Amino acid sequence: MAPGRGRSRRVRLPGVAELLRPAAPGPDGGDQRRASGRERHTQKITVYLSAEELIDLERARLALLRYGAAADRGRIVREAIAVLLADLDARGQDSLLARRIASATANDAIPDNASSDQANGTSESAV
Repeated sequence: MAPGRGRSRRVRLPGVAELLRPAAPGPDGGDQRRASGRERHTQKITVYLSAEELIDLERARLALLRYGAAADRGRIVREAIAVLLADLDARGQDSLLARRIASATANDAIPDNASSDQANGTSESAV
């Protein structure tokens, strides 16, 4: 194809209304979010996992297979996202996702005195 012809490689981003949708379920029962399932997906993201997370995902896939529910890893991830986002829409700050991220963020915070000790090459155990 000649340059400037054919399909654009530019990604279409969601509009403002979609990005700023309310976090609470609407009158249509927004907490019943569904994953897209087996269809052609036109949007893509890349997610990096630790080896342990990838093994856990594969174990989940195999467990589902034993239960008679065959699914690929992408389908499992889309279902998990749908479940977590529905919970976030329904419960907001009390949702599992919000609580886990808030907890992880709090655990990642370094106390002020610890950061200055690290810069000096000292720690409490060395004192």
